[in-house]
Amino acid sequence: MQSIVFNGESICPSKIVCVGRNYLDHIKELNNETPEEPVLFIKPNSAISEALAIDSVRTLHYETELCLLIESQKIVGVGLGLDLTDRNLQSKLKQKGLPWEKAKSFDGAAVFSAFIPLENINDLADLSFTLMINGCIKQHGVYEHMLHKPEFLVQYIQTYFSLNDHDIVMTGTPEGVGEVKLNDVFDLSLYLKEKVVLTTQYVVGNR
Repeated sequence: MQSIVFNGESICPSKIVCVGRNYLDHIKELNNETPEEPVLFIKPNSAISEALAIDSVRTLHYETELCLLIESQKIVGVGLGLDLTDRNLQSKLKQKGLPWEKAKSFDGAAVFSAFIPLENINDLADLSFTLMINGCIKQHGVYEHMLHKPEFLVQYIQTYFSLNDHDIVMTGTPEGVGEVKLNDVFDLSLYLKEKVVLTTQYVVGNR
């Protein structure tokens, strides 16, 4: 089983529930329709990776997301993640009305920072995040820009799927997605108001 780090300890999520199309500008960016309800899909535990890597088979796009760690059906921790997508394959699958899993759930398709306890954060609405690539800002996610907020998403997901202890919810990505390229340096930062509370860096390697 693949693991993540929460509050300094290694734990194993059974699955990752991902939310698609949760930022309006990202929906426009990919020329998608705005959904009436949250779009959900699942990545398995085997998709989790500590490294950001590419291979010769896929052209991958990054999507930076605020991630929620669940215990007892509640949010207990927050972190940042990269939802990696084989965009060309996803487009082909969507055109045929087929599921996205082959383009979203392959090994290494979910890269996570460490998670920090929610008890250190008074209000999720105070959180925002950025992605910088090679020193240039590419994505900026803000709570109020989410179509569906984290607290609602956790409740909504549980009408369809059980959330086991240590499962992760990825809450969607803002505009600014793009291709992952070899040797690029990714810097992810989570902010509580103006204060940085979590940072992580990846250098893109070969798989």
